[in-house]
Amino acid sequence: MTILVTGATGTVGRPLVTQLLAAGHRVRALTRDPGRASLPAGAEVVGGNLADTATLSAAFSGVDAVHLIGFDGADFSPLANGREIAALARHSGVRRITVLKGETETTPLDEALASGAADGGFVWTRLAPVEFMSNALEWADSVRKDGVVREAFPEARSALIHEADIAAVAAAALTADGHGGQEYWLTGPEVLTVRDKVRTLAEVLGREVRYIELSREEAVAQWRGAGFSDGDIAFFLAVRTDPSAGGYTVLPTVERVTGRPPRTFAQWVRENAAAFAP
Repeated sequence: MTILVTGATGTVGRPLVTQLLAAGHRVRALTRDPGRASLPAGAEVVGGNLADTATLSAAFSGVDAVHLIGFDGADFSPLANGREIAALARHSGVRRITVLKGETETTPLDEALASGAADGGFVWTRLAPVEFMSNALEWADSVRKDGVVREAFPEARSALIHEADIAAVAAAALTADGHGGQEYWLTGPEVLTVRDKVRTLAEVLGREVRYIELSREEAVAQWRGAGFSDGDIAFFLAVRTDPSAGGYTVLPTVERVTGRPPRTFAQWVRENAAAFAP
């Protein structure tokens, strides 16, 4: 098969490219800046912007399956050209599509793909992961320099997931039958609080990592200083103080789809230890 991976240099796209190549598939990787992609040998790297349909025709030509991200990679806003993307996929003869969801609400892309699937043009699968383990990289600078994590809401719970497991589910849906029309909610194998994650960091890194609890006000000030909007901040607070049970409920989806259990946070830390090294 020839499979197009959009968002190919992203947190999920990069391991997806690697996994598909390892399985023997031809991979076309879409990125805005091919010269800086640094993707594995064997990937056909092509330039294009998922938010600009006019740049996508060549990338979609001759592919059997497509992995889409459901948002603009530049600012994480919902794609405004969902209907055009769905029409291009159908015109190009794409048979299978996966979509990495950026939000829980139905988007114009979702609606267009549902319509295309209903007409028999292709099948599609929605991927809805909870918190990415890679969010812990936000702590890398403070752990590396000071050996501390500064974070509010120490008991906030999450069934966070390894990005390679999201990629593995996408790879299965892109290359095998039986996944069309599914919405896969994806979690890791355990529920961890902020304190649990800091403790795991220290254990795996083999050195002390202190936790300094921020107040709600300090957390909001930190987010504002990073440039987040009021809407973003309201979402961050809701996730930490009044989360949906889906965010901290372990599901068997990864193992059911891929045949192997999801990776633990400790494994993620081992793989990314260099980012936290002094």
